[in-house]
Amino acid sequence: MLGMLFNDKECKELDYVLRKELDEMLFDLSDHRLDLEVRNAIASRYRTVFRMYARFAPPKELSKYARNSKLSQFKQ
Repeated sequence: MLGMLFNDKECKELDYVLRKELDEMLFDLSDHRLDLEVRNAIASRYRTVFRMYARFAPPKELSKYARNSKLSQFKQ
Protein backbone atom coordinates (compact mmCIF):
# COMPACT_ATOMS: atom_id res chain seq x y z
CA MET A 1 0.00 0.00 0.00
CA LEU A 2 1.17 3.50 -0.75
CA GLY A 3 0.29 6.54 1.32
CA MET A 4 0.30 10.18 0.27
CA LEU A 5 -0.19 13.43 2.12
CA PHE A 6 -2.05 16.29 0.45
CA ASN A 7 -2.80 19.78 1.65
CA ASP A 8 -6.30 21.22 1.26
CA LYS A 9 -5.61 22.82 -2.13
CA GLU A 10 -4.15 19.58 -3.50
CA CYS A 11 -7.17 17.61 -2.23
CA LYS A 12 -9.53 19.96 -4.03
CA GLU A 13 -7.49 19.66 -7.22
CA LEU A 14 -7.46 15.86 -7.01
CA ASP A 15 -11.21 15.89 -6.39
CA TYR A 16 -11.71 18.04 -9.49
CA VAL A 17 -9.46 15.90 -11.69
CA LEU A 18 -11.13 12.66 -10.64
CA ARG A 19 -14.63 14.07 -11.13
CA LYS A 20 -13.76 15.31 -14.61
CA GLU A 21 -12.24 11.95 -15.49
CA LEU A 22 -15.35 10.14 -14.25
CA ASP A 23 -17.55 12.50 -16.27
CA GLU A 24 -15.53 11.83 -19.43
CA MET A 25 -15.67 8.07 -18.94
CA LEU A 26 -19.44 8.16 -18.31
CA PHE A 27 -19.84 10.13 -21.53
CA ASP A 28 -17.73 7.57 -23.42
CA LEU A 29 -19.64 4.66 -21.90
CA SER A 30 -22.91 6.14 -23.13
CA ASP A 31 -21.58 6.23 -26.71
CA HIS A 32 -22.90 3.04 -28.29
CA ARG A 33 -20.75 3.52 -31.37
CA LEU A 34 -17.71 2.31 -29.43
CA ASP A 35 -16.76 -1.35 -29.66
CA LEU A 36 -17.68 -3.60 -26.76
CA GLU A 37 -14.00 -4.29 -26.08
CA VAL A 38 -13.25 -0.56 -25.78
CA ARG A 39 -16.28 0.03 -23.56
CA ASN A 40 -15.21 -2.84 -21.28
CA ALA A 41 -11.74 -1.30 -20.95
CA ILE A 42 -13.28 2.08 -20.09
CA ALA A 43 -15.60 0.41 -17.55
CA SER A 44 -12.64 -1.30 -15.89
CA ARG A 45 -10.76 1.99 -15.64
CA TYR A 46 -13.93 3.69 -14.37
CA ARG A 47 -14.13 1.24 -11.47
CA THR A 48 -10.53 2.01 -10.50
CA VAL A 49 -10.97 5.79 -10.63
CA PHE A 50 -14.33 5.54 -8.84
CA ARG A 51 -12.71 3.62 -5.96
CA MET A 52 -10.04 6.33 -5.73
CA TYR A 53 -12.71 9.04 -5.64
CA ALA A 54 -14.77 7.07 -3.08
CA ARG A 55 -11.97 7.31 -0.52
CA PHE A 56 -12.58 10.99 0.15
CA ALA A 57 -15.82 12.03 -1.57
CA PRO A 58 -18.94 12.67 0.50
CA PRO A 59 -21.73 10.12 -0.07
CA LYS A 60 -23.97 12.67 -1.80
CA GLU A 61 -21.26 13.41 -4.39
CA LEU A 62 -20.37 9.76 -4.71
CA SER A 63 -23.92 8.78 -5.59
CA LYS A 64 -23.74 10.96 -8.71
CA TYR A 65 -21.07 8.65 -10.14
CA ALA A 66 -22.30 5.26 -8.93
CA ARG A 67 -23.14 2.90 -11.76
CA ASN A 68 -25.39 -0.13 -11.70
CA SER A 69 -23.09 -2.72 -13.27
CA LYS A 70 -25.92 -5.21 -13.94
CA LEU A 71 -27.95 -2.57 -15.76
CA SER A 72 -24.94 -1.38 -17.77
CA GLN A 73 -24.23 -4.96 -18.94
CA PHE A 74 -27.66 -5.18 -20.57
CA LYS A 75 -27.22 -1.84 -22.34
CA GLN A 76 -24.10 -3.01 -24.16
